[in-house]
Amino acid sequence: MAEGAPDPSVDVLDRWERAAAGWSAHANEIRDFGMPVSAWMIDQLHLQPGQRVLELAGGPGDTGFMAAELVSPGGSLLSTDAVEPMLEIARERARSMGISNVDFKRIDLQWIDLETARFDAALCRWGLMFVSDPGGALQELRRVLRPGGRVALAVWAEPERNPWATIPTRALVELGHVEPPDPGAPGMFVLADAERLRALLEHAGFTGVVVERVELSRPDRDVDEYLTGTLDLSQPFAEVRQGLTDEQWAEVQARVGELVQPFAGEEGTLRFPACSFAVAADA
Repeated sequence: MAEGAPDPSVDVLDRWERAAAGWSAHANEIRDFGMPVSAWMIDQLHLQPGQRVLELAGGPGDTGFMAAELVSPGGSLLSTDAVEPMLEIARERARSMGISNVDFKRIDLQWIDLETARFDAALCRWGLMFVSDPGGALQELRRVLRPGGRVALAVWAEPERNPWATIPTRALVELGHVEPPDPGAPGMFVLADAERLRALLEHAGFTGVVVERVELSRPDRDVDEYLTGTLDLSQPFAEVRQGLTDEQWAEVQARVGELVQPFAGEEGTLRFPACSFAVAADA
């Protein structure tokens, strides 16, 4: 998970497919990192046994699995993602956790191929920022919720509140290896505006919109672990790395090492602050 909108000349879904192995390897870390946001989202849904829940852009599936436990017995979760390798990760994790009231389906967040008013609640953690038409995606999401249903979403807050995500790209930009990210293109921070978020949901037909900040923290043992995790989880960053010479990469490592110093502790350990907007509303 690193800052930067995908290059439009590259197949975005292909990038997510290639990133799946890294997301599988780091699934427990991703779960722990995102738990404050997941817990906020689940709490906002007020789930009851017997309800049907939809998770979009589910990735490893952890937030949805929390919902699945709360709607049992009699309820169900449909966990979806746009790429099959991510669904495979979620399937395996559900099996290992003994969660049986969940089905999986490949669905694009922008084109939700499901029946109208099918679900009581919906979740989407850190997926809406990557679609080209978030307003249209929210309208589709509103369509598949029953009247009175609930939605809980999360998107990243401002770049300056998330140095863990911006430092690798900053180093590449400063060293002339990439152009600065387009702030208006789909990407981590394109929805980092609480009022715009509220307006998008209200325009899509949602009511009672609540937008709150949720603070998180990302620990790393050292700079090497931080860079390895970024390479595993961020295909754009990994692709740039593949095109660098060893000397150029050493310069990137050194610059990242300088930029992370404000977040360094004893013996080189790192702890980055992070901030997400969490959103809930009624259908």
